[in-house]
Amino acid sequence: MVKTYAYGFPRLGKQREFKRLIEGFWAGKVTEEELLTGIEKLNKKREESYAAHVDNFPRGEMTLYDPMLDTALILGLYRAESLEEYFQLCRGKNALEMTKWFNTNYHYLVPDFEGKRPQFKATVPVWDRHKGVKRNAHLIGPLTFLKLSKNLPEGAFGELLKEVAKTLVDYAVERGFESIHLDDPAFVLELSKEEWKAVEEAYGEFERFPGEVNLFTYYDSVDNLAGLFELPVSGVGVDLVHDRGENLKQLKTVEPGGKKLFAGVIDGRNVWRTDLTAKRALLAELAERFEVVATNAAPLFHLPVSLAGATLPEGLLEKVAFAEEKLKELNLIAKGSDQELSSWSKGVGSSFGELKEVRERVQNLKEEDFERKPAYSERVKKQQEVLKLPLFPTTTIGSFPQTEEVRRVRLLYRKGKLSQEDYDTFIRGEIAKAIQIQEELGLDVFVHGEFERTDMVEFFAEKMKGIATTGNGWVISYGTRCYRPPIIYGDVDREGPMTIKEIAFAQSLTDKPVKGMLTGPVTIIAWSFVREDIPTEEVAYQIALALKDEIADYEKAGIKIVQIDEPAIREKAPIKRRNWDDYFRWAVRSFRLCHSSVKPETQIHTHMCYSEFGEIMEYILQMDFDVISIEATRSKGDIIEAFEKVNFDRQIGLGVWDIHSPYVPTVEEMKEIVERALKVIPKENFWINPDCGLKTRRWEEVIPALRNLVALAKELREEQ
Repeated sequence: MVKTYAYGFPRLGKQREFKRLIEGFWAGKVTEEELLTGIEKLNKKREESYAAHVDNFPRGEMTLYDPMLDTALILGLYRAESLEEYFQLCRGKNALEMTKWFNTNYHYLVPDFEGKRPQFKATVPVWDRHKGVKRNAHLIGPLTFLKLSKNLPEGAFGELLKEVAKTLVDYAVERGFESIHLDDPAFVLELSKEEWKAVEEAYGEFERFPGEVNLFTYYDSVDNLAGLFELPVSGVGVDLVHDRGENLKQLKTVEPGGKKLFAGVIDGRNVWRTDLTAKRALLAELAERFEVVATNAAPLFHLPVSLAGATLPEGLLEKVAFAEEKLKELNLIAKGSDQELSSWSKGVGSSFGELKEVRERVQNLKEEDFERKPAYSERVKKQQEVLKLPLFPTTTIGSFPQTEEVRRVRLLYRKGKLSQEDYDTFIRGEIAKAIQIQEELGLDVFVHGEFERTDMVEFFAEKMKGIATTGNGWVISYGTRCYRPPIIYGDVDREGPMTIKEIAFAQSLTDKPVKGMLTGPVTIIAWSFVREDIPTEEVAYQIALALKDEIADYEKAGIKIVQIDEPAIREKAPIKRRNWDDYFRWAVRSFRLCHSSVKPETQIHTHMCYSEFGEIMEYILQMDFDVISIEATRSKGDIIEAFEKVNFDRQIGLGVWDIHSPYVPTVEEMKEIVERALKVIPKENFWINPDCGLKTRRWEEVIPALRNLVALAKELREEQ
């Protein structure tokens, strides 16, 4: 009978206890003792879920914000002597830069070596109260920690890698851990020979550890899987779901060397049930050469905790599995009868929700459907004639604070305790307040505030055919911030106009232009669980056509600016760059399909955040937008380096205010970012805006920050 192992179970809790505890502490409503005790109880529940289904699991996974930050603290790269200092690194004035974890929608805090040549010393994180307790350590591996850090000293990679490995081993030995679970997914990157040589030397440090060291990679294939099995570890975990068959191909020739194979046969990133009969057969085949342990192919924190409480359409429930159900799948693979496996997997691979007219529309697309005319150089003149915007125009990204009152009223409406008429009246009132505030502040381009929207993807999912929302299917995006990914299960089309009512009402209240706000097709896909029975490219075109129809309605309603947000376009890219061209081909085309038929006078904006822009600049330029707004504050404007190397002829708004922090930046702090950017970008092309939407902030923070933002724009105009 095959043994089972699982890892990465969601820390959020079925009732989002993680979020409530930590945010309660931030608000002064939860004491430090209550926080740490609550986290311990939550972790115990997690371990009980594991123990009910699998043979083994790591017991050191819990964090108060992000494992990469914890690793940096363990290594002594940063110091935090109190919880307040810990959270300052997460969300305060000196917060670390944040970006996407590989090609997922999880964000991690980026360790920064700038100006540092640390003397690593194993340090117990301030919040970890388990000193002296023997348990298996869960650690971020040395390769991943360094590859995902920034500003490493030139030429010091190999030396630093060995020091990181040594310090992690020192930490595990000093703590008395019995075994180590090592998450080192960076092995799926395209590593050079020099990097592999450094890895071989650094991993030699793990020979000093007296217990088992099990190394896990995931999200893609490992180019040198044989090299992984030659490292001094007890077992190797590989992804056999998202590896494009490459890991499996290599396993047929890899010498086990006495190492256990943790075979990742259960998808940890998507919700579809597993064909357990096929996976059991695969495990049996692998067991002929390896000591096999069945496990998930990626951490389970990418999934909601449990199907309990999920609200799904009839016929979909028996096709999906969340984190708890994925544990059940592992249990069934090991212990279930053939009949049980067959019964569980009966819905695998079948599709429903087909819309013939949508499929025909995609099939009939022509090349001209992806091209906008005239060229930007011509249409920008017409746009300025219509919009008459000043130098350094100011705007926000889309959302305004979702106050307790907004959330309360929306919940009453969702529960059927508030009529449609009363709800619409309330939303119009909030929109009117937002327009008045923007008028008083002196912004140049307005937004309606998105008070009717729970989430930038879920909102559209609720208004589209072929997409289901989950009710209670929460997943952590970063820190305590969570969202509910929809499930794309069928062909996608809009039920009717999705956003016109609110946008048109907002525009009726002001002479200033109000942006129509849409979420782009790639982001809807990236932040959803997407169907696997047709190519993702086709799903993207279906969504793009629905958005195209929405934009046509905007133009009929007199909306002159449309923002199509694509913050996920970089994160959705394949991990291996050799696979980028095909992905970006359809990702860019889906964006262009949305806006290809708009009038020249209609200004198309897009927004992106927390991406490595320098890596994808050539693809960004192909999207043919008029204006782009991007995150810049946590990187202190360094993102501008990406624009120094290209002929960027569009308009751009560099975020000058980190909205993920409650800190209100001064005019001088914002200006520092802008002045560097103006060395590269012509002033005529420069917009002033925050990093991202303001939904999670309070009005008490938003109004003074926007007042400073407008003051900055006025100061810059006066200096010209």
